[in-house]
Amino acid sequence: MTKTPTKLAKLTALTAKIDDRTPAHRDRAIDGLRALALLAVPTGHWLLGGFTLDTGGLHNTSSLATFGQLAPVSWILQMLGIFFLVGGYSSYLSFQRRKGSTRQWTTGRLKRLGRPVLGVTAVWALLLPTLHYGLGVPTATLHTASTLVVQPLWFVGVYAVITALTPYCVRASQRLGFWAAAPLLGSVAVVDFLRYGPCADAMPSWLSLLNLLPGWMFAYQLGVSWADKRLGRREAWLLLAGGAALFAALLLAFHYPASMVGVPGEARTNSHPPSLLVLALAAVQSGAAILLRDRLARLLRRPALWAPVVIINLSAMTILCWHQTAMLAAAVPASYFGEIPGLTTAPDTVGWILARLAWMPLFAGLLVAIAKFVRPLEAPWDRVGTVRRAVAGVLAAGFVYFALAV
Repeated sequence: MTKTPTKLAKLTALTAKIDDRTPAHRDRAIDGLRALALLAVPTGHWLLGGFTLDTGGLHNTSSLATFGQLAPVSWILQMLGIFFLVGGYSSYLSFQRRKGSTRQWTTGRLKRLGRPVLGVTAVWALLLPTLHYGLGVPTATLHTASTLVVQPLWFVGVYAVITALTPYCVRASQRLGFWAAAPLLGSVAVVDFLRYGPCADAMPSWLSLLNLLPGWMFAYQLGVSWADKRLGRREAWLLLAGGAALFAALLLAFHYPASMVGVPGEARTNSHPPSLLVLALAAVQSGAAILLRDRLARLLRRPALWAPVVIINLSAMTILCWHQTAMLAAAVPASYFGEIPGLTTAPDTVGWILARLAWMPLFAGLLVAIAKFVRPLEAPWDRVGTVRRAVAGVLAAGFVYFALAV
C-alpha cells in the first residue's frame, strides 16, 4: 500500500520539475497542438492499418477497405494540417531569431530532420538479413514491414523541402499577409480540375505530383503568416467557415473520396499527393486551432497536462520514424502463431477493431522501449566520422530501394 503514494509523489515531482524548467516565454499552445498532431500519426496508422496472413507471410491492408463508414475517423486523425501549421509558426520564429546566415539556419534544421530518418532506415537495412537468414522471416513479411517503415518518412522529406523554403514563405507573408496561402490553394484546385475534370483521360499520370509541394505547403504558409501576426481571429473564422463549406462541396457535389488516407484497391486517394479536400480540412483545422489557442494555453498551465506535451515534443522524430516498427515488433512474431485477432487477421469484422484497440497499449509500450535505444541516432553525430556516415547512407538507400521495389 505504501508503493503507490511513493510513485505518485515521484510523478508529481517530475511534472512540477518540468513545469518549473519551462521558460516563461514558451508558447504552450503551439507545443500542445504539435503534440496532438504527433499522437494522431501512430494512432491513425495503428487503428486503420492491418495485416492479412497467408503461407507467404504478412501483407498490408486497411480496415477502411471493409469499413468505409470509418472514413470520418480519418478526418480527425489526419492532422498533418495542424503539424504543418505549427511547423510554419515555429520556423518563422526560429528564422527571425537566427544568429547565423540563412544557409546555416537551413542546414541546421535539415540535419535535425535527416539524422533520425537516416538512423531508422540504416538500422532496418541491418535487420533485414538478420530477420530473414537468422530467424527465417519470409520475404513477403519483410517487404510489408519495409513498406510500412518507409510510409511515414515521405512526410519528413516533404517537410524538409518546405522548411528549406521558409525564407520565401516569410517574404510572401510580409507582402501578401494572410492571402499568401491563396496561390497554393489555387494551384491545387487547378491540378485537381485537370486530373478529375472533363479532360481527365487526356492528362498524364504524373500531373498529380504537381500538388505535392503546394498541397502540404498551404498550412505551413498559414503558420508563417500566423506567427507574422498577419493572421488573426477574423481570418481564422474565414478559414474555419470557408474550409468547411469547401470540404462539404467536394464530398457531396464533386464526389471526392471520403477517406483522408489511402485505401488499398481504390483508384483515387486524397493524400498521395494531397487533393483539394486535404487543403479544405487543413483550413478547418487551422482556423479552429487559432481560435482555440488561448484556451489551450490556459489548459496547459497545469503541470500534469504540460509534462506529457513536453515529453511528446522531445520525442517527435522518434514517434514519426519508429511507430510502425513498434507495431511490427508485435505483429511479426505473432505471425508464427497463425491468425491472432487484431494482429494477423484481416480487418473485416467489428471484432477486429475491438481487438486492435486492445493491442494499441502494447504498441505504445514497445515504442517507448524502442525510444530508449534509438535516442543516440537522433542526437548530433559529432563523433561519427565520414566513413560511418557514408556507410549509413548506403544502408539507408538500399533499404528504401527494397521497400519501394515491386
